[in-house]
Formats: sequence, C-alpha cells, structure tokens
Amino acid sequence: MLNTLRRRLIVSHVLPLLEIIPLIGIALVYVLETQVLLPNLAAEVNDQAYLAAQLASYQPAIWNDSAQAQAFIDRLHSRLTERVMLLDKTGRLLVSSDPDDSGRLGQPIILPELADPPAGEENMRTTYSQHLHSEVVDVWVPVSSPDQKVMGIVRLTYRLVDVYGRFLHLRYLILGVLAAGLFLGVAVGWALAVSLASPLQRVTLAVSQLVSGQELAPLQEEGPQEIHLLLHSFNTLVERLRTLEQNRRQLLANMVHELGRPLGALHSAIQALMGGADKDVALKQELLVGMDEELDRLGRLLDDLARLRDQVTGTMGIVRRPMSLSEWLPHVLAPREAAARDKGLRWHVNVPSDLPSVEADADRLAQAVGNLVNNATKYTPPEGTITISAGVENQQVWIRVSDTGPGIAPEEQAHIFTPFYRGRTNDRQLPGMGLGLSIAQDLVVAHGGRLEVQSTPGQGSQFTIWLPVS
Repeated sequence: MLNTLRRRLIVSHVLPLLEIIPLIGIALVYVLETQVLLPNLAAEVNDQAYLAAQLASYQPAIWNDSAQAQAFIDRLHSRLTERVMLLDKTGRLLVSSDPDDSGRLGQPIILPELADPPAGEENMRTTYSQHLHSEVVDVWVPVSSPDQKVMGIVRLTYRLVDVYGRFLHLRYLILGVLAAGLFLGVAVGWALAVSLASPLQRVTLAVSQLVSGQELAPLQEEGPQEIHLLLHSFNTLVERLRTLEQNRRQLLANMVHELGRPLGALHSAIQALMGGADKDVALKQELLVGMDEELDRLGRLLDDLARLRDQVTGTMGIVRRPMSLSEWLPHVLAPREAAARDKGLRWHVNVPSDLPSVEADADRLAQAVGNLVNNATKYTPPEGTITISAGVENQQVWIRVSDTGPGIAPEEQAHIFTPFYRGRTNDRQLPGMGLGLSIAQDLVVAHGGRLEVQSTPGQGSQFTIWLPVS
C-alpha cells in the first residue's frame, strides 16, 4: 500500500488534514454555539423580556382577568418567536403563548429561588440540551406596580426546538466551509507530494539509464532547495562522466595519432635499411638519426602518459627541498634553447642572480617549466621570439614564459588546462596529446603555487608560474 515514496508523501500530507480539520470543526461548532450564538440569544431574550415586563406594568388588569391576559400574550407572541408566560406573584401560570401549556394553567411552576424576586432584577438560566423541550434561554422578569409591589412575573423562554434551525444552519455552514478547506488542503497536499516525488522519480530513472549506459540530457533543476541541489549534483555528475568519456575517446584518438606517426616512420626506416639503404653511409646515418628522434618522441609520449597516471591516481609525489632559482633555472633552460634555435627562434633569458630560495621538488618543477617552454617552441613560428624571465613580487617568486605565437582565443583560455584539450586553431600536425599544460598546472598547484595565462590572438601568449618564497 505504502511501498512508494509518492504514496507516503501523499499520506503524510493528507492524513493530518483528515484528522485535524474535523476536530477543528467540532471545536468551532461548540465554541460558536455556546460562546457566541447562545449568549447572543440570551441577550436578545433578556431585552425582549424587559420590554414585555414594561408593557405589562402599564396593564395591571391582565393579572386579574385571564381574557385580557390572553389578549396581551397574543399581541406579544405575534411579534416574538419566544414562548411567553405570565405568572402571578406566587408563581402560578396564568397564561402561555404555547398551546402545550394549557394543561398547566393555574399550577405553580416557578422555581423556589424565584418565588419572590427583588423588584427590577431578573434571573436568567442558560442551558444546552439535545432534548427538544429543554430551555436553552429562560428569562424571568418581575413586574412591579408604581408603588414597587410585585404584581406578577413575565417569563420568556427560548427552547432548543426553537433554536435548532439556527444551530443546524450554523453547523451546515461550518461543515461546508470545512469541507471546502479539507478538499483544498487535500488537493494542495496531493500536489505538493507529487511535486516532491516527481523530481526524485526522474533522478531515479535517470540513474538507472546512466547505469545501463544510455546517453542522458541534463535534468531540469526545480523543486525545493534540497531537491534542486540533488538535481544540480546529478547534472554535474553526468557532465563529469560525459567529460571523462570524451577524454577517454580523445586519449585513444591522440594515442593512435601520436603512436602511429613515429611507429610508421620507424617501420619505413627499417624497411629502407633492409632494402639496402645501409650500404649508403650518408643515407644510413640520416635514417638512424631519424629513428633516434622518433624514439625520443615515443619516450616523451610515455613520460606524458606516466605523469597523466600520477595525475589521475593522485600519486604525484612532491619532495621539497630548498633550492636557488637563480642557479637552477639556467640549467633547466639550457637543453631547450638548442631546440628553439634549431627551429629558427630567437631566445631570450632574463633571470636575476639574486632570486630568493624556494621549497620545491627540482625534477617536478623542471617538468612544469619544460612543458611551458616546449609548448612555446612548438607553436611559435620560425623567426619568432621566446622569452623566459623571473622575479619577485609580494613574497612570491614568478617564472614567466612568453612567446610570439598565434595566441589563444579568450573562449579557449578556460579549457587549455583540461587534459587532452587542443585549441581549434592549433595545427593538428603538431605532435602532442594535449597533456602538457594540464600536467604543468597540477605540478605547480602541488607546490602551493598557481599558473596564470595571458594571451591575445595574433600577439602570442604568456604563462606565469607563481611560487611562495621559502
């Protein structure tokens, strides 16, 4: 019965209404009938009783002549809905507007405590009973002569049978209002329960589809804050999984491309040597140099993949030791200067001799700087310029690699540190798997620093490593 979240939510919203609203209705009916309707009736009957007593005081003959008394009662009863009685001062019933009281004429009916009430005072008794002939409001008013002697008593009575219609109308009215409120509350509770359950059901279905390998579109983020956060987290998860899948495919594509070219070159060189090229000393030397370069390229590719593994598994160990950047940086740049000059690039280095020491892993930091320099060399066309500089600012040391290459478009700068990302304007013939900047950033962050980029399309790029001073 309650084996689904939606049903439980509906019950949790609706059940309190089904219990509370009827109780509120009963309490409301009781309060209105006993604290509002009956007191108002009592006040109304009290005023009418005093008016009847005033009229009776001007007609003393009615206390001695039953015919005049009946005529007086008839005139009053034509304008009043209450039962009207005239009693003599001893409490005997003289006349009544209710034909059912004809058998009680002449009998004493007044209560002992009202047998001789003081002039000008009344005794009002309010009761509530389900018996149709019980008195709901009963007002007794003594009628005095001009010399302040009691001539008789006027009694006005509102019985339950007379006010039952009012009570019934009030109950029907309250019942209608409560029924409308209950219906509205149930409808709102139902809608709220469905609105809470629907996003959760969509998330559950989406998770099932995700497990089965289906392609998912982002879910609409709606509902209360907690559910909105759940949907946002799910969409973030889906986006990350999609990114991972794209990275996996890009990794495979890049590996096929990067491995295929050197292996193809090696295969061609081996075929040439087997075909007799080894007899030509110059050709043989050229082929061997080319094979060595392709093997170096494969070695760098394996290094990138090894660093990617460290990056993914979180095993990128950093062993920090004090080191002088002024002495360390020229040694790191020396091997890369030859490659830049071989390509026809201008090479400038500006490293002050008084740079402060930093706590760093020399090998890991060399990888980060080397990746930046290699990228600058790769993408800067011949006759371009590469500039490496360093300095100190705000208790931080910076190492900057600038080039005069094609630059990076603003919309691409947010993605260049993503693994396997290569800009749309980059030459696809250039080697690389799109890992250099990602690995460099992780290495710099592992040292407690940051890597920034500034680039303008057509004017080159500038990458800056910031490291804390020891």
